[in-house]
Amino acid sequence: MQGQRVVVTGAGGFIGSHLCEELVRRGANVRALTHYNGRNDRGNLEDLPASTYKEIEFRPGDVRDPFSCSELIRGADSVFHLAALVAIPYSYLAPASVTETNVMGTLNVLEAARQHETQRVLLASSSETYGSAQHTPIDELHPLQAQSPYAASKIAAEKLAQSYWCSYQTPVVTVRPFNTYGPRQSARAFIPSVLSQALWGDRVRVGSLYPVRDLTYVSDTVAGLIRAATEPDVAGEVFNLGTGKAQSMEKVLEEILDLVDREVPVESDPSRERPNTSEVDRLIADPQKSKDVLGWKPRIELSEGLQRTRAWVESHRDRFKVDVYNV
Repeated sequence: MQGQRVVVTGAGGFIGSHLCEELVRRGANVRALTHYNGRNDRGNLEDLPASTYKEIEFRPGDVRDPFSCSELIRGADSVFHLAALVAIPYSYLAPASVTETNVMGTLNVLEAARQHETQRVLLASSSETYGSAQHTPIDELHPLQAQSPYAASKIAAEKLAQSYWCSYQTPVVTVRPFNTYGPRQSARAFIPSVLSQALWGDRVRVGSLYPVRDLTYVSDTVAGLIRAATEPDVAGEVFNLGTGKAQSMEKVLEEILDLVDREVPVESDPSRERPNTSEVDRLIADPQKSKDVLGWKPRIELSEGLQRTRAWVESHRDRFKVDVYNV
């Protein structure tokens, strides 16, 4: 990535901020799209070291605006498209908003990349596109199933990317990260939510604990994104980013409680559960294609990743409201 002109959409998000940090470390010239707001708040990028922060070119904007996307991508060698509304519970409440951002936003990025002849577009999709597993581990040929408005929007975004490759030879690569976790993750997500409640709350409220998830530490996901964006001759391909190992949410809860080592009751909270037919029961990656083609493999074990995440949560207590359910 040394000297490459790189655009990152969704740069202020959880994974996006880690990606920007790593790209700067590798010598890329990073142009970061941050969602415009009246506070001039750049999200998780505010947490970057000052030496990294000053190396980033910030562009406030919105992927829903085609003019914003065109100017953003002009002159870029590659684009990492991560901008999305990602909260599944929120997609039940605001499906039109999720669709507009995740689908039309992707269309605007693809069209801008086509017009400016960008050398590589990396589309960050989601393992949620697979829905409940018909077989495990899940390879890239597994059928796509929309069990939430969010999943439907990501499937639509993938199909747009596929169509741009087939129709215009726009060099798009799609990655499907499985459940990524780590520092800077939203307080609404399972691991930081349970950690904060276990550390400071009088109880831990949880939703369904039977679903099984393949948990990937954020630095491993970022490494996979960069591999997919730089590997030659993979345009039009799709890659899983997951460990191939899985834990039930109940087991993850137990590990977090052991890590915190604090006696606190656990309560079931129906408001944190998905509708039965929308819940995805098993997400277990088959990462073999990424290993074989990209030379990628995860390095951080769950125990170490949870310890790192706990340290970050403890040092950012002001960001967690343990008595509020954040969708």
